[in-house]
This record gives sequence, C-alpha cells and structure tokens, in this order.
Amino acid sequence: MPLSARPSSKEMADPMSLAVFSSALSDPQTGTPDGLVGPDGKKAAKRFNVYRNNVTVGLIGALADTFPAVQRLVGEQFFEAMARVYVQTEPPSSPLLFRYGDGFADFLEHFEPAQHLVYLPDVARLERAWLDAYHAADAPVLAPEALSTVAPEDLADQRFDVHPATRIIRSRFAAISIFSANRMSDTVPSIDTSVAEDGLITRRDTEVEIRHLPPGAAAFFSALVDGQPLGAAAEVAVSKAEDFNLASAIGAMLEAGVFTGLADTGRGEADEPDPE
Repeated sequence: MPLSARPSSKEMADPMSLAVFSSALSDPQTGTPDGLVGPDGKKAAKRFNVYRNNVTVGLIGALADTFPAVQRLVGEQFFEAMARVYVQTEPPSSPLLFRYGDGFADFLEHFEPAQHLVYLPDVARLERAWLDAYHAADAPVLAPEALSTVAPEDLADQRFDVHPATRIIRSRFAAISIFSANRMSDTVPSIDTSVAEDGLITRRDTEVEIRHLPPGAAAFFSALVDGQPLGAAAEVAVSKAEDFNLASAIGAMLEAGVFTGLADTGRGEADEPDPE
C-alpha cells in the first residue's frame, strides 16, 4: 500500500517533517501526519496505520532475532508485548536493522513486569555483545610465538592491540550459563542464577566463542583491553583473586584470540638529538 506526501520543496528539506513522520510511526496514539495522502489523493489514515504496524512488527522481529535467549526465558507472547513497548520508546537510530536494540538491556532494567527476572538485563547484554562480536571486523590473532620476541625484563611493560571482536561480560548472576542453556540447548538444566559469572567473547575466525572466566581473569583481560601493561593487569587480577594464575590466563588469551598483536610501546627506539 504505497503512501505519498505532497509537501512543498521547503517542507521536503525541513528535517522536522521527517521527525514528525518518524515519531508518528513509533507512537500509535499519534494521528496521521499532515500532508500524507494515498495514491488517489485521499487521506491515508488506514494505510498509514497498516504501514506503522508493519514497521513495528519488523522491529519486534529484529529484537527477537537478536535476543532469542531473552525471548525463550519470558515466552514469545510476553516478549512481543515487551518489545512493542520498547519500539514505542526507542526508535531506530541506524538504517542497519541488526543494530537495533542497543539499549534493550537498559530498558529491561526498568521494565516493571520483568523485574523478578533480575538476571534478564545481563543476559540481554551478553546477547548484544555476541552479535557485536559476530559483526566485528576481521583481524588476525596474536601468535603465541610473538611473546618470545619480547625480552623477559620488558614483558611486564608489554601492552597489546585488542581484537575488534573481543568482549568481556561481568555479571552478578549466572548470565553465561543462562545464555548458553537457552541458546544452545533443547533442555534447560537447573542453574543457580545467583552465582556471579564472568565471560569472554571472541571470534578467531567466523564462529563467535564464549568462555567462562575464572576469578580474576575478567579483571586481568579488562585491564589489558583498557591499555594497561601486562604487569599492572596481573596486579589488578591478584587484587581481585589471590589464586589468580597468570600463566593460565596468558595461555587462554592466546588460545581465544583476545588480541591481534603487541602494541608499539616505542621501546628500543633511540631518541634523535634536537637540532641545534
């Protein structure tokens, strides 16, 4: 059902006209925008309502594709009603449909009917991070032998270049286990949802991988991702978990592909004398 608006040239250039149209699409209580008519020149209220509903249904479908674990946890009917509220409050900010839903986890924090599912926002954050990692740019991963090129006395000062797909998730709940059970299993095992879990998301090739992290590891990786040197990151990890195993963490970091290479710290470069 095609719709047509017949604004003047000035109106077509006026960004407020687009803002009004976009606002009306997301709010079913808003009437048909002025100047919008059908191909026969008649008022297009019914056509616009159909179009508005199609847009809403499309965005709800996009959210369901991005957050399948959340949908499974609350059920399809509840998810559709919840997503419809989100669509009305958060219109798309990108023409790329897979980008829609960046604020869905924060929305769930305040969505009263789902407050009893205290872990739901973190599961949504994990699903969003999984999708972002999937669409992240390709990059080679740091080869294990690269560390052998660093002198032992310089290792503590070494920094790393982060792989575009690397994501670290920290949750006060068992978000990693809940996510895995509801996306990768037909049957959901019994999970103690109150157990805090940390997770690492990477993508060495085409497959996104999610790993549980032992105590201290999330703090270690987060410090490295933030640009801290290896020695300082290890100190942060030990402050969080006295039994933190540095060798094991470095091995996991290399195997998972958290980084792409060694950062250029400028060591070994002679300072050029100032011109006289």
